[in-house]
Amino acid sequence: MAVDVNAIELFLSVAQAKSFRAAADRAGVTRSAVSQAIGRLEAELGIALFVRTTRSVNLTEAGQLLLDRVAPAMADLSAAITSTQELAGRPSGLLRLAVSSIAERFIAGPLLASFVEIYPEIELDVFITDDEFDIVAAGYDAGVRLGEIIEQDMIAIPVSDDQRQATVASPAYLARHGRPLHPKDLTGHRCIGWRPAPSVAPYRWEFEEDGQAFDVAVAPQVTTNDMGLMLRMALSGSGITCGMEETFRPFVERDELVPLLEEYLPSFAGFFLYFPSRRNLAPKLRALVDHVQVSRKR
Repeated sequence: MAVDVNAIELFLSVAQAKSFRAAADRAGVTRSAVSQAIGRLEAELGIALFVRTTRSVNLTEAGQLLLDRVAPAMADLSAAITSTQELAGRPSGLLRLAVSSIAERFIAGPLLASFVEIYPEIELDVFITDDEFDIVAAGYDAGVRLGEIIEQDMIAIPVSDDQRQATVASPAYLARHGRPLHPKDLTGHRCIGWRPAPSVAPYRWEFEEDGQAFDVAVAPQVTTNDMGLMLRMALSGSGITCGMEETFRPFVERDELVPLLEEYLPSFAGFFLYFPSRRNLAPKLRALVDHVQVSRKR
């Protein structure tokens, strides 16, 4: 049986006030409207809830049973509605993000650290992954990926400048094996490659020459799905590796790594925070979007 919540609320009001008139005044309706609603409720339940006389209104045994069961439930419902309305008004709750492992600026620390400092009532759950999947179906509020692989029906907010790939090696490696002059020379070098999963072929290194894109299928001596390991292996002199320029920048600035083949590596769209819709955006996600946009202007 479908429950008429309005009728239940009127029932509670009459039961608590022991008066149809007082309940009508409290609800802002006529006494007749209250009486008709109670009458329909009694008809649906098949039992009288009140004993009415010209001088008093009292609960029947069935009415008292309904009051005892319904009053706590309605209180819980009211509290739930209030909590939901409060949640809609302030940034709080669990915010789940699926973030690419190479979104260096986003996961470096300062941006997220300042966010949780400003919004202490938001619990941040960040899953680092390079798998491509439906973030909505997986229960995430938003994701961070390179713009070129974000679905077109998503809202996307930039979290970085345009990006550029870099190929790098340590000075020690170059002293032993020489410097490649063209991307095709990489096939004769020791390379440290990346692939997202064991069942996927190693990533083909992408370049551009005279406006034409091409890639090189290097044969990595070491392959991994961890950029941190790729970086450490390159620093140790194990070979040439390829990744995001900003990942390698601090090590290049300290002369621990040397950039290679720069003239063959064009820039491309960077990383974006993406989510399915702007409509009724949860305050916790709106807070992150605003924080990202303010941070990018600094």
